[in-house]
Amino acid sequence: MLLLSRNDVMKILDMADCIKAVEKAFAELDKGTALLPLRTTIPTADGTALFMPAYLKESGALACKVVSAYKNNPQKHNLPTIMAKVVIQDPETGDVTCMMDGAYLTAVRTGAVSAVATKYLARTAKGQKVGIFGAGVQARTQLWAMTLARDISQAYVYDISEQAANQFITEMSRKLNLKVIKAESPDQILEEADIICTASSSAKPIFDGSKVRMGTHINGIGSHSPNARELDTVIIKRSRIVADSYEACLKEAGDIMIPIQEGAIDRSHLYAELGELINGKKPGRTNDKEITLFKSNGLAIQDAAAAKLVYDKALQLGIGTEIKL
Repeated sequence: MLLLSRNDVMKILDMADCIKAVEKAFAELDKGTALLPLRTTIPTADGTALFMPAYLKESGALACKVVSAYKNNPQKHNLPTIMAKVVIQDPETGDVTCMMDGAYLTAVRTGAVSAVATKYLARTAKGQKVGIFGAGVQARTQLWAMTLARDISQAYVYDISEQAANQFITEMSRKLNLKVIKAESPDQILEEADIICTASSSAKPIFDGSKVRMGTHINGIGSHSPNARELDTVIIKRSRIVADSYEACLKEAGDIMIPIQEGAIDRSHLYAELGELINGKKPGRTNDKEITLFKSNGLAIQDAAAAKLVYDKALQLGIGTEIKL
């Protein structure tokens, strides 16, 4: 079995390659060549453990991510709040062939799916501006991915922590050779941004949906539980919504579930799944004035696709540690 550390994964996993792998995974999901059970969630006394299996038949990717969210880890154990490992199996034998760190992989594959959605849903004009809500790891990969999906002239970031926003600006402006500006308020992002990515940890709406400009594209990635939402009912009603998965949106996404419970929308308000756009079954953006919104819950097919990509490259490059159990 091959063991790949976080540093190993960071050396190998490139965003552009991950975008291609994730796009193929969603095409498979739509075609019916992917198996994707809903994630299993187990609450414990101190946190939550989640198990996310998937199988991509055409890609030969069989994997399961084990991820945990323990909010007291930093204070009690000097560990991150979110931790993850991905296990890869050989589809022909069932044998476990690799285990790798999944935290960085999760951030990159989440950015990658937003890039795929942006490819089909955002306007194509050059020199667009991106607004990022949140300044954590996920926010970093969202901005990175947006620079590959569209021609971006500058970015804005808003976070309730001024220190986090400043660190984000320092790191990402250097990494991407891009002007990144600290937004003084959510409204400033709504006024300036053509593409918005919400990557916060907020359980309540983070901006006023009535102020979103026509033609804006939004990637909603921060919330993925029934009682939490980053997006208010107003912007959900105003948007053409594309889901990563209908099932996940209707069973896990408070951004969608709460407006349905309020009676503001019904199931038919979900226009398409991402795979339907990729496979040409439905058009993406149809004009430059509509507001488009991609709701991402994070699917195990993304982990399986990204992990297979990392594993294959590791074998080619001779990276990682071989062990026998």
